[in-house]
Amino acid sequence: MTSRPVSLRDIAEKLGISVKTVSGALNNNSIRMSEETRERIRTLADEMGYQPNEIARGMRAGVMPIVGLLADGLVTQPFATEILRQFDNLLRSQGLTVIVTSIHSGEHTEKSINELRRLMPQQIVYASMFHQAIDLPEAVRRQISLMLNCFDIHGEIPSLVPDEEFAGYEAATFLLDGGRKRIAYLDLPGLIAGSLRAAGFRRAMSERGETVRNDWLMPATKGALYSDRARSLVKATIEAWFSASEAPDGIICGNDRVAMEVYNSLRRVGRIIPDDVAIISFDNQVDIARRLDPPLTTMALPHREIGRFAGDIVTGRKPIPQGLARIPFRLVERSST
Repeated sequence: MTSRPVSLRDIAEKLGISVKTVSGALNNNSIRMSEETRERIRTLADEMGYQPNEIARGMRAGVMPIVGLLADGLVTQPFATEILRQFDNLLRSQGLTVIVTSIHSGEHTEKSINELRRLMPQQIVYASMFHQAIDLPEAVRRQISLMLNCFDIHGEIPSLVPDEEFAGYEAATFLLDGGRKRIAYLDLPGLIAGSLRAAGFRRAMSERGETVRNDWLMPATKGALYSDRARSLVKATIEAWFSASEAPDGIICGNDRVAMEVYNSLRRVGRIIPDDVAIISFDNQVDIARRLDPPLTTMALPHREIGRFAGDIVTGRKPIPQGLARIPFRLVERSST
């Protein structure tokens, strides 16, 4: 038979004092007592194996040791779930539990928040599967304390986002430092990440006095938005670039999936990586980057860092950022450059 948990009343009866006094000693409230009494109560509680009732404590305080997470498509992207994993690990180490509610493209956000509120979370955080601008109703914005991998278009909610522009700058600088001068770029159309990374590429080239050719900055897919369903332009673009009198000696790819297509297309036109052309990309999807031949140099998305940083903010170990906090990528150098 399972023994019942030790209660405050059990401790009080053992010491011959009131339950109120025991509660005051164990819950650090303002009830007056001597330090000797307080220590005696705590020592006996430890000896008896007393475990505080977190639900009851939360009910009294109006909050529970819970943080709500609105996951906008996050659980559908294997590499983006690293945000959740790191966030959850850090909060668990601080005695907090993450309750995840999955939403899609901001739909049903208010309903999901109301459902989370019934659990009395200490905070509610919003996380997205990719870097995007989110337009939330005012009533919802008041409930969210932090946004991850996305930002509030109204500028009211502190947000942690990847530093896309600087990642593009670093990728181009890395190729330039390696002696590549004729650098082309296969962009991700219609995405914030794509436009910011391309801007960083342009800045690095300009600072080095190198020309950005318009016909060497091309979209990876046809249409207004990069997606797996959009028709790829990679094969045709590579064939055009490498049939001309002057070809690129370095290519920046919008992400690792684009790079995989570039590898195949370059082999079709008889070019060797990195001897003829160096390749660098973004994301560090390890199942792709490590298994390509040669393994792909890429800028790793800072999903782990965003998750850990968010955990530090929620637990009070780091200050809340003002507006947007841009988290840097990490260069993972392999054999394609």
